[in-house]
Amino acid sequence: MSTSWIVIGVIVLLVLFAFGAYNRLVALGQRVSQAFADIDVQLKQRHDLIPNLVEIVKGYAAHERGTLDDVIKARNSAISAQGPAQVSAAENQLSGALGRLIALSEAYPDLKANANFQQLASELSDLENKIAASRRFFNNAVQEYNTGIQQMPAALFAGMFGFTRKDFFDLGASRTEVEAAPSVKF
Repeated sequence: MSTSWIVIGVIVLLVLFAFGAYNRLVALGQRVSQAFADIDVQLKQRHDLIPNLVEIVKGYAAHERGTLDDVIKARNSAISAQGPAQVSAAENQLSGALGRLIALSEAYPDLKANANFQQLASELSDLENKIAASRRFFNNAVQEYNTGIQQMPAALFAGMFGFTRKDFFDLGASRTEVEAAPSVKF
């Protein structure tokens, strides 16, 4: 009789542990989703700012059509991207194109002196800082989640519960280009 109570006690403890592990992994997964949503909000603000910036530059540097088209194409690609990996790649392209667009202001002193351009460039710089902070928060949340599903003994239950590894919001091969762009100077 006492052996059966011990077995029942061990089973109850395992079930309670499994519930605890499941709830912890769900919370970590929700944190990753929330962090990605925060990035998405910042990126949408960035996407909304770009057409205004392009229009101002177009007025001063109309013959720089290739750069302007690259920015619009990269913006459209970034808007339609889904999931951290696609969004990261598309945003890297957009950052490079924006860097080239901002660099045009150096060649056009009138553009550089334009108050609207200065305001939009300042907003863009501020958004870039917010995006970088959101990316760091997201990558930290992903690291905690991935660690949580790989640590013992939760790793025994994670696969059963459908928890899989998440991807980081990585800058990839263009890391140096993205870190340098956009450089806003007045």
